[in-house]
Amino acid sequence: MSNYTALRNKNRGYMKLEVWQKAVQLFKLVWGTVYIEVKVDYKLRSQIADSAQSVSSNIAEGYSRRSIHEYIQFLYIALASLSETLTRAIGLRETDQISANHFKQIDSLHYEVENKLLRLVESLEVKRDDGSWVNRISENTEESHS
Repeated sequence: MSNYTALRNKNRGYMKLEVWQKAVQLFKLVWGTVYIEVKVDYKLRSQIADSAQSVSSNIAEGYSRRSIHEYIQFLYIALASLSETLTRAIGLRETDQISANHFKQIDSLHYEVENKLLRLVESLEVKRDDGSWVNRISENTEESHS
């Protein structure tokens, strides 16, 4: 696990998710490709970088909502951002703005993130359907009084 910050609490639990970590890596790869390694049209590089960054952002936001329904909804938004990222990468490849090698690197990591995200959604849908999801930060079901 990469150590983005040493500060941890229950709300930052998404940082432990491998899918979130890989999504951050995907953003880093896309950003490095379109901003550093090759010269891509200004608007297009901004759009693909934004869609790639939306993946990890939506995983984090959904996790922090605590409602299983909202969490799953944000994961579906992350999946949509993944689709947008790949479609933009395909467009950049088809117009020869990125090399076949750059596309292959993005496609490979994208596929890994996509499959991990699909598995996470499937597992959360099971928890939603069987009622085993806890919508609280504290797993203690009794009210605490200070």
